[in-house]
Amino acid sequence: MPDLKTAAIANTLPRHLSLVGLWLLVVNGLIGAGIFGLPGGAAKLAGEYSPLIYLFCALLILPILLCMAELASYFRGSGGPVRYGTAAFGPFIGFQAGWLYYIARLVSFAANTVLLVDSIAYFWPAATAGINRSILLVIIISCLTLLNVIGSVRAMRSLALLTVLKFAVLLLLVVAGTAYLGGQILPTFNPANVFSSPYDIGGATLLLIYAFVGFESVVVPAGEAKNPARDMPRALLLGLLLVTLLYVGIQLVSVAAVPNIADSSSPLLDVAASFYGQAGAVVLMLGVVASVAANLLGAIFSTPRASFALAEDGSLPRWFAAVQPRFLTPANSIIFFGVLAMLLTLYGSFLWLAAATVVSRILLYGLTCAAVPVLRPKLAASDSFVLPLGYTIPLLGLAACGWLALQVSVSSLLATALFVLLGTALYFLARWQAKPGK
Repeated sequence: MPDLKTAAIANTLPRHLSLVGLWLLVVNGLIGAGIFGLPGGAAKLAGEYSPLIYLFCALLILPILLCMAELASYFRGSGGPVRYGTAAFGPFIGFQAGWLYYIARLVSFAANTVLLVDSIAYFWPAATAGINRSILLVIIISCLTLLNVIGSVRAMRSLALLTVLKFAVLLLLVVAGTAYLGGQILPTFNPANVFSSPYDIGGATLLLIYAFVGFESVVVPAGEAKNPARDMPRALLLGLLLVTLLYVGIQLVSVAAVPNIADSSSPLLDVAASFYGQAGAVVLMLGVVASVAANLLGAIFSTPRASFALAEDGSLPRWFAAVQPRFLTPANSIIFFGVLAMLLTLYGSFLWLAAATVVSRILLYGLTCAAVPVLRPKLAASDSFVLPLGYTIPLLGLAACGWLALQVSVSSLLATALFVLLGTALYFLARWQAKPGK
């Protein structure tokens, strides 16, 4: 087994990703489809305090994100959590970290693909009827898969365009709402209300934390970053800052523009319609389509790099580590991810599976925070991003993971346990097959 320093700098893929490319992966990992439906639920659970819950969620995620940024500065190869878990706790834990990440992103990708088709149905109602739905799902996933197979540069250009469209629509909503409502967007906080029975701050936090997960997708393709030690921490911090400000602005405008936003099943559509009528709703739907498409493109770019890294470590068959000679992309891993996602969207039910993704991410984040004290003495260099205050920030990250774990349901814990058992079986199968003579 290679020593930690060698493992930290390993890389077999070309380095095309600049700071802008990494930042695009961060913001598109964070901003998916959730923000278009969350303002109503947030207002229902936390009322006028709902904008502050976004800030609280950002503070909960911050120490975890900072730990991820420090670890990312140590490793120049692809894999992210796979690399961190393997280097800190051995190949079995490294595999589980990669497996948890892979399953969470795969199920999320499949669910968002269905949401994209449902969004298209806003313009074309027949999109979800009969064979049309299956055809659209196959076309969308096939195009995204092909785009990533033929090159990371093309994928990043497409991601940049979708990101511009997504941010333009969301920023327009915030700017228009602020101009139209003026000082009315600022709530009159009543301290006595925060502890009254209508508000569920814990429930609101658990709901809105969904809007702050997904940033870890940027560290998986670190082996394709031009300067991961310098650019990865910057991309993570800049992405979290911008997204938090955008979320708070959206929530302030939503609560002020639509008094009964808590009862809305499509809150941002209602907000846009309140400003611009049906034309506003149509423009916002275009933003939904762009947002979901960008989230899908970012997911199918980064997630296959996890199976690629697992194969490089010998935890999956070498087939997953094959690099396409012309386009220099992990084509086999990308195609495998696309096929699995297609099967889930066509035949799978996502409700039970989606419940496990929250716990999967909490476990993944906990492993990341726990890896910092182990790896810092071994890998920290002069150009590394080393957190201040000793190990206080990793401890805060572990505390945040513990608090979030207390908010989840028993069914989510059981679903995650089944995923871990399945991953364990696959791991030992791959090790058995790797033995001489097998």
